[in-house]
Amino acid sequence: MEEHIEAVQRMQNYIHMNLTTNITMTDLAKVSMYSPWYSYRLFVQLLNMTPSVYIRRLRLSKSALRLRDEDVKIIDVAFEAGFESVDGYQRAFYREFGCNPYEYSVCPVPIYLFKPYGVNYLKKRNDTAMENVKNVFIQVIEKPARKVIIKRGREAKDYWKYCEETGCDVWGLLSSIKSINGEPVCLWLPHKYILPNTSEYVQGVEISMDYSGEVPEGFDIIELPCCKYMMFQGEPFEEADFGEAIQQVWSAIEKYNPQTLGYCWDTENPRIQLEPIGTRGYIELRPVKNI
Repeated sequence: MEEHIEAVQRMQNYIHMNLTTNITMTDLAKVSMYSPWYSYRLFVQLLNMTPSVYIRRLRLSKSALRLRDEDVKIIDVAFEAGFESVDGYQRAFYREFGCNPYEYSVCPVPIYLFKPYGVNYLKKRNDTAMENVKNVFIQVIEKPARKVIIKRGREAKDYWKYCEETGCDVWGLLSSIKSINGEPVCLWLPHKYILPNTSEYVQGVEISMDYSGEVPEGFDIIELPCCKYMMFQGEPFEEADFGEAIQQVWSAIEKYNPQTLGYCWDTENPRIQLEPIGTRGYIELRPVKNI
């Protein structure tokens, strides 16, 4: 089973690195090191979709971000996304997101972007500490007063339980909303921000205080004050080792005394988790205040 997971992960990696080129099943078979037929079968078995659907959805989501953030022509985006005609692109965009690409470029609304996880995440959800102690880098940053669009769970205190309660596609929707920090966040909310029968752990996107865009149905907005955070960042890690990487940083946080820099932990503001990305290391922000 592990060899199959690694094979599909290699196919995913190849797709992400060559998304703007013509990707064939032969190409994927070469990196998977299985036959084209067996590679196709493994891909569908582990990811519940064909390679062509995976590629199309990923290209459409990348194109949506271009329409949101850049002054580009629909025809250029369509061809760069691998479509042979604008009509074909418009139909595919509408089927995927429920809106017309031109209308979206003029007035971006929250949409569910395709944000696939590497299949390596299936291999282990490891909560044990790393055998080899690695460096954890620390710096103090300040976040301005801001709003956060959040999706609440029911009882979740961590990512896995949250996904069970809300589904794992919330992140894709949040990624479509332009954040003041460039990406969505996960938060552990202090008691004052938790509504009855809702979770401590939520996912959200930080936006400016004057945000006037659409709030998706079933989501809430909270306001957070200006706050200092101590940012803990671990070393880069292999994607399959994300659980260990998180535990490594958590262990460092538990041992760290913020008083060495003149701070104490601030329990009135949320703890923040960024998406674990292997190339940058796991990052978590803990709120602090002056002693």
